[in-house]
Amino acid sequence: MTDEFDDALALANGPAGAAPAAARGAGRRGVARPRHAPAEGAAHVGPAWESARATAFRSVRPLPPRRLPLDLALGHTLAAPLTALTDLPAFDTSAMDGWAVAGPGPWRLTAGEPGLLAGAPAAGRLTDGEAVPIATGARVPEGATAVLRSERGTAADRRLRGPSPQPGADIRPRGQECRSGTELLPARTTLTPAALGLAAAAGYDQLAVRPKPRAEVLVLGDELLFRGLPHDGRIRDALGPMTGPWLAALGAQVMVTRRLGDDAEALHEAMSTSRADLIVTTGSTAAGPMDHLRAVLARLGAHLLISGVAVRPGHPMLLAELPGGTPLVGLPGNPLAAVSGLLTLAEPLLRALADRPAAAERHGRLTDEVRGHPEDTRLVPVELPEPDAARPLTYAGPAMLRGIAAAAALAVIPAGGARAQDRVRLLDLPAA
Repeated sequence: MTDEFDDALALANGPAGAAPAAARGAGRRGVARPRHAPAEGAAHVGPAWESARATAFRSVRPLPPRRLPLDLALGHTLAAPLTALTDLPAFDTSAMDGWAVAGPGPWRLTAGEPGLLAGAPAAGRLTDGEAVPIATGARVPEGATAVLRSERGTAADRRLRGPSPQPGADIRPRGQECRSGTELLPARTTLTPAALGLAAAAGYDQLAVRPKPRAEVLVLGDELLFRGLPHDGRIRDALGPMTGPWLAALGAQVMVTRRLGDDAEALHEAMSTSRADLIVTTGSTAAGPMDHLRAVLARLGAHLLISGVAVRPGHPMLLAELPGGTPLVGLPGNPLAAVSGLLTLAEPLLRALADRPAAAERHGRLTDEVRGHPEDTRLVPVELPEPDAARPLTYAGPAMLRGIAAAAALAVIPAGGARAQDRVRLLDLPAA
């Protein structure tokens, strides 16, 4: 069968997009090679969808660590645990504006406004019955037993009056958050803005990280136009503008998107000279007269790790290992089929390169029945109108983008289909 089956399903599923409800192992040393390559023109026979994802994840080693300054580390993965280089806070600090007081009141003020400010050196020791104005974040002087909030006290004639606070009130004690040497974040954590703030607070200027994998996109096909309206049998390239941003959303650093047409020599040169950690091609994964990808891979001596996957749309996708160890993901030329390839092969492969763990599985209940392929997994665009609900969308054929452009996730439909209220796995789509 071909992806024409998916087009037929998209039409048969009706206006709601579904029929109405009715009754890290081998690394770059290699993984198991397929025993057979399909005969030219034959249907692609490949691993099951989940098995293909596992193979992609196992097919590479994490990239070597490097050190980056904090302002360049966002989105990278920690190569080692983040441990505190100091106590947090590093000294007792005031949690509020007010007065540092020693013992019960009333108190004698030892200084006037502004008193102790954040960033100022330590002040002299307080003795019982003394107080000093203090700002939020300022270092609490020795001898202080609490901080009296500004709204609770009255200062006049160098005297402070107010209710005596409980010992330790509104003081952030040294080491309250952590002690020096405490593990703050484990290795393999993706660095978020908050994580970078924590690293800075803990004393870091640089971090050891797994770098974002560098990706190169090669767009294939002489039939593609790169501006204007379709004409004379040629169509607009939808994958070039989409693939790079999608890879970036999956954690890659996209170096370049190159448009090579159906030039086998240009493809050979691009693949043999690339400095990327991952090459992604669009189109040319089948066995048509102008599909040169497999022949060029054979000419380069690449190892074909996956030649087709039992998933619709996108079953002609492939995964190869170039002689230098660089992985190549071949996406089918139909847009939704290409998205299937990105989430089936590129997403787990990028996680492995960046040493990020596999994403936690998420599930939802279908609002409508979805017809399935008799043998293969099917990926169907869905919207999520409620936290546990997944509504299949129309325009879900392999050549269509309209459905996935409105979708929040892809539902993983097992062979044979799924009924309304069945729980299915959901693959989240990039939000931006």
